[in-house]
Amino acid sequence: MPNMGRYCKAYTVKSLREFAGWSENAANARPADDAEEGSAPRTLTDDDFLYLQENYVVTDGIFIDENVIFDSVTPEWTDFCHQTLGFEVPEYAKTPQAAAGAQGAAEPQAAAAQS
Repeated sequence: MPNMGRYCKAYTVKSLREFAGWSENAANARPADDAEEGSAPRTLTDDDFLYLQENYVVTDGIFIDENVIFDSVTPEWTDFCHQTLGFEVPEYAKTPQAAAGAQGAAEPQAAAAQS
């Protein structure tokens, strides 16, 4: 059964292809909407949309573990996502562990500001 992540955001294939290290597993693309079951995946064009998941994997659909197109998550890729695409996972969608880490990091600054 497919898993839904906590957060994803759609981007055009064209914008994702701007990343120098981009490579896509086109064989994992969903078939065209009008294709018969079991038919070949559709060809991804610059105007198609893919989904950047909270774990920085790119999928052809909203599920975090299906139709994975790109999964070479590197520091360069995450920098591209933040700096070029403006991708940020909102606080409400972060895992409890990640949210606690971000909150813990902010607490010393808040304490220092009160001194």
